[in-house]
Amino acid sequence: MHLLTRFARRARLTLLPVLFLVVACAEQESRFRAPPLLDIEARTLIKLLEEVHYNRDAVKSSTYSEVIPDYLTVLDGQRLFFLETDKAGFVERYKPDSLYWTLTSMGKIDAAYAIFTVYQKRVTDRVGWIQQALKGEFDLNTQDSYLIDRSKAEWPGSVEDADSLWQQRLRFELIKEVLNKKTLDEAKKNVGKRYARLLKNMGDMESSDISEMFLGCIARLYDPHSTYFSADTYEDFGIQMRLQLVGIGALLSIEDDQCVIKDVIPGGPADLDKQIKSNDKIISVAQDGGEPVEVIGMKLRKIVDMIRGAKGTRVNLLIEPADGAASATRKQIVLTRNVVNLDSSRAHGAVFEVPDSQGKIIPIGVITLPTFYGPDMSGDGKAQNSATKDIEDILTRMKAAQIHGLVLDLRRNGGGLLSEAISLTGLFIKNGPVVQVRSYSGEIKVDDDDDSSISYDGPLAVLVSRFSASASEIVAGALQNYGRAVIVGDSSTHGKGSVQTVLELRNLVPQLARGGTKSGATKLTVQKFYLPNGASTQLKGVEPDVVLPSVNDFLPIGESDLPHALAWDHIASSRFNGQPLASAQLTPLVSASAQRQSHLPEFAYQRRAIDWFKARQEQKSVSLNLDQRQREKVADEVFKKNMKDERKQLAAADYKFTEVLLAPPSPPRAKSANKDDDSTAEDDEPEADENERYPSADIPLREALRVVQDLINPPAPTKVATVTASP
Repeated sequence: MHLLTRFARRARLTLLPVLFLVVACAEQESRFRAPPLLDIEARTLIKLLEEVHYNRDAVKSSTYSEVIPDYLTVLDGQRLFFLETDKAGFVERYKPDSLYWTLTSMGKIDAAYAIFTVYQKRVTDRVGWIQQALKGEFDLNTQDSYLIDRSKAEWPGSVEDADSLWQQRLRFELIKEVLNKKTLDEAKKNVGKRYARLLKNMGDMESSDISEMFLGCIARLYDPHSTYFSADTYEDFGIQMRLQLVGIGALLSIEDDQCVIKDVIPGGPADLDKQIKSNDKIISVAQDGGEPVEVIGMKLRKIVDMIRGAKGTRVNLLIEPADGAASATRKQIVLTRNVVNLDSSRAHGAVFEVPDSQGKIIPIGVITLPTFYGPDMSGDGKAQNSATKDIEDILTRMKAAQIHGLVLDLRRNGGGLLSEAISLTGLFIKNGPVVQVRSYSGEIKVDDDDDSSISYDGPLAVLVSRFSASASEIVAGALQNYGRAVIVGDSSTHGKGSVQTVLELRNLVPQLARGGTKSGATKLTVQKFYLPNGASTQLKGVEPDVVLPSVNDFLPIGESDLPHALAWDHIASSRFNGQPLASAQLTPLVSASAQRQSHLPEFAYQRRAIDWFKARQEQKSVSLNLDQRQREKVADEVFKKNMKDERKQLAAADYKFTEVLLAPPSPPRAKSANKDDDSTAEDDEPEADENERYPSADIPLREALRVVQDLINPPAPTKVATVTASP
């Protein structure tokens, strides 16, 4: 913290405003201009990266040679719009030393706006070309193919090459539509609307959006988890960390230029008022006493900003109910803004009825934690949500239900607040080190659980996946170090062993704080964390004791798949009163699970699903022959139908459960519209209903419950010591 204080003091002296320099785009004049004071924010960001970031020594001015190619990839990830000559011209024009000097001395990112202007022109021209091409004829029974993922391909070398690529691209998209039971004319109409929407969305881009993308590319030179937040994004980030906002409590989306209410959040002003329903449309917004502003065609971010506001203030909405489009059905609704808890992302649980080998029902609890949320530093924290407090409350209810064991499900938990990870671990151990944190200078700080009380001391398993990252890995790894839990799941967790801090730039530089305006923020990697035994989770993650077959092991979703990821290492062990479970305890559990995996039908089902997915992953291109694609689709549909039928049969063996919720359940989410992105959605296995907190035939969860059952009643012939907290 002393380093940040010193930086802030120096910033007051050195980060002075400079004259705004305009560098016109050579191709055409850009309509984008840097937001006020962005030059100061950009220079502050660079100084923070160079003086505070854990990996500061890895980036030199020459490393900035990666910025332009990375920015082009952010804009055009599938390499469809830019030309190779565009890339070469940008790289030549914005050389690394010059780019670095411009940023550090003046804070100018004119390159970002100039490049985006060219991108805008390329997209505009191409969409015009697409709309014209769609009027023509298409041969959908050619013998060529289309590369599904072009993220590693070269950009087209010329306009002619781009035209040829887009001829393939359009046939690829038209075939997808026809396979989805559309006529060719309907397919053309859908594709045309899709690109018209792309053009409109691009037209909604603002200077702050562009600066956020470009400065984010610079921050990620240091590691994958550092970035720059615009003021709006920083506000949204805070909401996700607190699971709270001040507003009316409605989830909004844009459909055909109209603002549609997708969900009404339970307990929020809109829910309590009872006048707003899902799929209603918002026509206009007016502040209390102000004139209404029509929001049709307006960018969603602007609409959200108009509806959010200070607690206790009122907002006036003109609503068109979903069941009537005539103007006569519109109604005025006045809502008073209040704190809204995003309870759908809070911890939730259930008590499952798991039979033992004699058929006796054993109650076992499951607690699912989507993220490590908690109070931020902007308030007193008393009324804010806390993952630790929520889980403690659920445990109290589960103990009242006399559970015999517990599964902590962190499969979809990508991390969150480090403080919550430490306090949450403390619910299961008496006290002691939970995580070691090392700074750039090599200084090591041990973060302990100082609370000697234990909320739950019974048999425990932690269920993880490749999506379990950061704070999840701290909890899983610490409980494994202490021998407190059996870890179950994918072959390893994500592998994110770094610590980030979020700094609002206005708190560091006085010029940014003047006038009370919002500023951007940065998320910086400032430390690495290590488990109590000194092992880093960076890159390698936490390796489960009981490994389950998973499709995630064949996806590029781990830390090691990210550019500029920090290296793995280890430090000395801390002094802690615990040790991993002995092989005499684990071997019977692993053997029992391996036996189940070898003969239970659900694991045979799982292996077939993995094999099918691997075959799809290995398919780099797709045929542009409609007849062939139809044959492939029929075969896929037969396979998926058989798998769906088998899954229904497997679901019959699901354990009964009773949910334990902290708040009333959310109303069913409205079904999403058909996807129209670049994915081959028709080739994917159907996903579980997103409205189900505990979907049917959840094979990893069922096995985790069995592992806990084995902890309670050790499998023969080896007696296994129950995993309980130390006295």
